[in-house]
Amino acid sequence: MKPFPKIHDLYVGRVLLGTVLLTWTVLIGLDVVMAVVTELGDVGTGRYGFGNAVAVVALTIPRRAYMLFPTAAVIGALMGLGQLAASSELTALRALGLSRRRLGLAVAGALAVLTALMVVNGETLGPWGQQRADALKASAKSNDMIVARYSGLWAREGDTFLNAQTGQERGEGDKRYLELQGVRLYEFAKDGRLESIARAGSAEHHPGGWLLHDVRRTWFEQRSVTETEAMEERWTSKLDETALAASIARPRYLSSSELGRSIAYRKRNGLDASEYEEFYWGRWFYPLNVLALCLAAVPFAFGSLRSGGMGKRLFIGIVFALMFWLVQTQFVKLAGVYKFDFRLAYLIPPTLMLAVSATLFRRRSG
Repeated sequence: MKPFPKIHDLYVGRVLLGTVLLTWTVLIGLDVVMAVVTELGDVGTGRYGFGNAVAVVALTIPRRAYMLFPTAAVIGALMGLGQLAASSELTALRALGLSRRRLGLAVAGALAVLTALMVVNGETLGPWGQQRADALKASAKSNDMIVARYSGLWAREGDTFLNAQTGQERGEGDKRYLELQGVRLYEFAKDGRLESIARAGSAEHHPGGWLLHDVRRTWFEQRSVTETEAMEERWTSKLDETALAASIARPRYLSSSELGRSIAYRKRNGLDASEYEEFYWGRWFYPLNVLALCLAAVPFAFGSLRSGGMGKRLFIGIVFALMFWLVQTQFVKLAGVYKFDFRLAYLIPPTLMLAVSATLFRRRSG
């Protein structure tokens, strides 16, 4: 095989990128419009106005782009290949020696760039924008200048249970940290006996642990109860703001690094981590899903896409994306119910899709 890419590979890639970007823009636009309409229901609550609603939706666009990209990729790829097939350009490329395998590589190479960008987006802009959107909405609706992201929070670290009434993120220059108010720490002995209760006016998270302020601790001995007070007290703990945020935020909107730390925290404390594992492995299999969907569309370029208009290609693309999503969703849900590895659940659907694509390739080559 000749070096990759050649001029015909670049041409196919340019056509596909054009149709994928156009499809992607339309899907994101429709999703944004529907999101703004949904947000209008909250306009008028506190200081939450129409401008806030638009800003909240705008901040979530990176996350929406990430989630819609697989669908846009398969629909755009089918429309691009159909455009080439309908104009007999694929026939001309085949006459020049472009094999079906080479066409598949051209499709994969063209979409690899966008897929890589979306993977980076899913780890950076997507979660950041969603968190800022949630914070902006909560602040405006509560008529509060400070963002109250945490309310009635419970968390566990070993034999210690933490409860906080409210909390917010604070910043000093480039430094940001989490501050909780109305904190209570319930410490239990190994035999399950309540050992102490600490009440703190506030708690700040810094590297290595928490700094408690205005601490009043009650100790429960076997035959007595004592109470101590301290202006400040250090609590060395692995419980960080990421674990706390994960207990409030929806796991599907967290980055893989945040999901990984949340899984470790929950397993360390004997808690169920299956929901977080589901979305964690979904991040890792995201590129494979895009590749499988788009390669499965390639065989249709040599048959059903050659005839028929844009409506037919759009219909096939939607059916492809919907079928794949339904199959994978069912496998993932079964993994959660029957407790088998989520990696297997995410691997089976794209493998089946690639197998179908390979079978169609061989039949159309015969």
